[in-house]
Amino acid sequence: MNIALIGYGKMGHEIEKIALQRGHKIVSIIDVNNPDEFESPSFRSADVAIEFSMPDSAINNYRKCFAANVPVVAGTTGWLEHLEEVKKACAEQGKTFFYASNYSLGVNIFFALNKYLAKIMNNYPDYDVRMEETHHIHKLDAPSGTAITLAEDLIKEVDRKDRWNLETQEKETDLAIHCIREGEVPGIHEVIYESQADIISIKHDAKSRIGFALGAVLAAEFTKGKKGFLGMKDMLKF
Repeated sequence: MNIALIGYGKMGHEIEKIALQRGHKIVSIIDVNNPDEFESPSFRSADVAIEFSMPDSAINNYRKCFAANVPVVAGTTGWLEHLEEVKKACAEQGKTFFYASNYSLGVNIFFALNKYLAKIMNNYPDYDVRMEETHHIHKLDAPSGTAITLAEDLIKEVDRKDRWNLETQEKETDLAIHCIREGEVPGIHEVIYESQADIISIKHDAKSRIGFALGAVLAAEFTKGKKGFLGMKDMLKF
């Protein structure tokens, strides 16, 4: 499979390594220094573009991919105010777009556990719930896309919470998310239920970027030849 990489930071390098190990070919690499590469024949030859860039450049990158008829696997978070535009392009123009807030298989198992635990804890109002997430100092958005997914899934199941709030719990119905940015932490997410009697928590702690990069390459393999707006629920059957 021919793959284009958009964004060539640490994640881009890790994705390149795994893609080559799995027998794929990197036909185009686009970073801040060569935006004209979107117009190149090599980019247009890609079966899929894997995009891990910056929140403020993501939507323009997707528009350029659509213009070149190159399907996108999107790994950038912090751009979701434009999500409806992307979904409309898929529905009305036949474009292909795969989005996940987190590509790690372990995190997606964690998402499923979070939903299951939330259904149980909905019946036990003595437990308040909060979230904590930690990432490296280079991450610009807070809370992370992963934390937002966890929070939104939890709120759907727990009747006593109706919105998430960054850092503070202004009302009892708020789900507070505490965000930490330190060192080179790949990502830690924890959901914590606490009563006067005890604490119940579930936690995912990424050891490196490998899990995210492998998941992105697997998503690219899944996306090739498909149409529409896709996600991890389409690829993973749990």
